[in-house]
Amino acid sequence: MSLQVEKLENNMAKLTIEVSAEEFEKAIEGAYQKSKNKISIPGFRKGKAPRKMIEQMYGKEIFYEDAANALVPDAYDKALEECTEEIVSSPKVDLVQAEAGKPFIFTAEVALKPPVTLGKYKGVKIDKVDVDVTEDEITAEIEREREKNSRTIDVADRAVKDGDIATIDFEGFVDGVAFEGGKGEDYPLTIGSHAFIPGFEEALVGAEIGKETDVNVTFPEDYQAAELAGKAAVFKCTVKKLQEKQLPELDDDFVSEVSDESDTVEEYREEIKKKISERKTANAKNIKEDAAIEAVIADAKMDIPDAMLDTQQRQMVQEYAQRLQSQGISMEQYMQFTGTTSQMLLEQVKPQALKRIQSRLVLEAVAAAENLTATEEEYEEEIKVMGEAYQMEPDKVKELLGESGVKQVMDDLAVRKAVDFVVENAKESKPAGKKSAKKAKDSETAEE
Repeated sequence: MSLQVEKLENNMAKLTIEVSAEEFEKAIEGAYQKSKNKISIPGFRKGKAPRKMIEQMYGKEIFYEDAANALVPDAYDKALEECTEEIVSSPKVDLVQAEAGKPFIFTAEVALKPPVTLGKYKGVKIDKVDVDVTEDEITAEIEREREKNSRTIDVADRAVKDGDIATIDFEGFVDGVAFEGGKGEDYPLTIGSHAFIPGFEEALVGAEIGKETDVNVTFPEDYQAAELAGKAAVFKCTVKKLQEKQLPELDDDFVSEVSDESDTVEEYREEIKKKISERKTANAKNIKEDAAIEAVIADAKMDIPDAMLDTQQRQMVQEYAQRLQSQGISMEQYMQFTGTTSQMLLEQVKPQALKRIQSRLVLEAVAAAENLTATEEEYEEEIKVMGEAYQMEPDKVKELLGESGVKQVMDDLAVRKAVDFVVENAKESKPAGKKSAKKAKDSETAEE
């Protein structure tokens, strides 16, 4: 196999890959052996016709396509090993020559890793993220826990109020005529859930059990059933059963049931405060990282090839398909349920794909500029973590990674160091609009 690399514009390249005539002949023979049982030739039993007879009857090119399909992947992989350029896209393959007795030649157009010119990456400005925990946040978290531990009880001595679960019969009419799909029986509706069209649930507040109530609503202009969109309707509703959620008392007994760390309400509030603080701190770290990287990207220069972006988009869609598959849903089913197409999915992930590429490129550039590399100890620790995740011995992980996989792990560790470097050297400031009233007034006075 031989390789020639031609640099093109916009960080693209054309690889011309040549495979010997002998290798092409072997591939043709392999295609014949694989296909001969499917080909009928008069006078021969299936699978017994000589290759020359088949080629004479159907043309000598009959096995070329299968031979090419067998040759290209392996030849391309070997070309990648030989190529000194860093290829960052899937190849666009074109056949140049496929003829018995001659070398097999094809081209692969690929994107090359684009160079990055860094701008400012030390001391970039990012907004300070508030991680203080308020009493309201603690109370809200505790209320959610009480909701989770609530029980439902029947109510018979009052009318419907917000938050109730009302079991209703209903039938809808437009201009006095019942419409299709507007009738239901024994339907459990949580008042305030906004499960029905706007105004429906609010109109049931005050309704009494067993009495028919007229609910007057207007369907939204963008309602899914076009024949009902924008029309006024009357629903005749009867509340057959009423229930309410009963929250547990916030006392030490409740705390002992929901917490393994606290015994009293006061201790529980401190426990919740700590959890919220940890959550906000972790979230703040992510926000600061994103902001710092975006600032570095904004001041850097790079030309992303379309083929590189397209490859990243397809990879992200494939990752999503794998996540769906793990939940028992195929991509075909997902697209049918959501009314999306493959092209729509690719467009949806395009902004995220571009950001992923830009982030990686600038962080690799920062790592190179600051000579940030992974140590052997850091590499071994990462392999250990990977082994625990996949339930493998570290040596087995290394074996499966191979040379290219090891390089990828080392590069990933260097990129993480670059993230830490950029964030540690960033300058935090309060977001605009959050200055105190006095500071804002002082600022205005100074400008005057």
